[in-house]
Amino acid sequence: MYAMTDSPIRFPGLFGDWAFTAGSKALDIGNGIYWYGIIIALGLLLAVLFCMRQRRKYGITEDNILDAVLWGIPCGIIGARLYYVIFYLDRFRTADGGLDFGKIVAIWDGGLAIYGAVIAVVILGVVMDRLGKFKLWAMMDLAVMGFFIGQAVGRWGNFMNREAFGAETTLPWRMQLTLVTGQVVEVHPTFLYESLWNLVGLLLLVLVVAKARRFDGENTCFYFLWYGIGRFWVEGLRTDSLYLFDWTIAGQPIRVSQALSLVMILVSLGILIYRLKIRPLPPEAMYVHQVAAREAAQEEPNEQTEEEQHERSDS
Repeated sequence: MYAMTDSPIRFPGLFGDWAFTAGSKALDIGNGIYWYGIIIALGLLLAVLFCMRQRRKYGITEDNILDAVLWGIPCGIIGARLYYVIFYLDRFRTADGGLDFGKIVAIWDGGLAIYGAVIAVVILGVVMDRLGKFKLWAMMDLAVMGFFIGQAVGRWGNFMNREAFGAETTLPWRMQLTLVTGQVVEVHPTFLYESLWNLVGLLLLVLVVAKARRFDGENTCFYFLWYGIGRFWVEGLRTDSLYLFDWTIAGQPIRVSQALSLVMILVSLGILIYRLKIRPLPPEAMYVHQVAAREAAQEEPNEQTEEEQHERSDS
């Protein structure tokens, strides 16, 4: 099901006949400046500002964050697009079976997948860790807070685009849209479910998990566990899922995001059990403590030099 991008949006079970009528375009310039892009940019800005305030708790510098943002944004966009294109490849073929590269790069026509962006950013993090730019898991523990913020805000871009909604429902908070066929449907507002799920995840991460963090990567595992559970549930409600080619289980097509979510849940749980119960690491192994130890060691010679100068002046 595809909704008209200027379709009125109603929540008849909550607000009666009141309708939200703003279109998906904020400005009709060139290919258009869409609310989706503006909202994504706002989510990114809030994520960066929040991570800047939290960085000292992870031993991360401002330069580390700026490097990650400057490289991460283009890599994330490319990853999100590639993920979408790979699993919807037939939509990007020409009549003779070749690939239409014009359509592939036309991201303004829609088609970005958050899992592709996350995978690309993690790969970038591995590369930058190997280059000595920062410690991967310390940076990831900080970055996943930004992921939660960006996704919680960014899902409202789906609302403005009238996309990423669920199957039909009669629940009180159902969302009413008009499809491109002219049919009026009342559906699950799955964009809202995922936005709220990410907001709760952020609060749990900041107020509970991060305060008791015992190893680099713990926040990251919580993010993939929490988001994986929520996305597995929400994806089962959606009508626009990407499918794993033509593969099936018990005659049912496999939703890519559900399969990936299940893998993330199991891997994250395994790492948490291993690091918290089977082979825990000492606190000094955390990067933030290593940074603090190095800074303390650098300050000692300076303090000794100042003491020597005082002794000379006294003599």
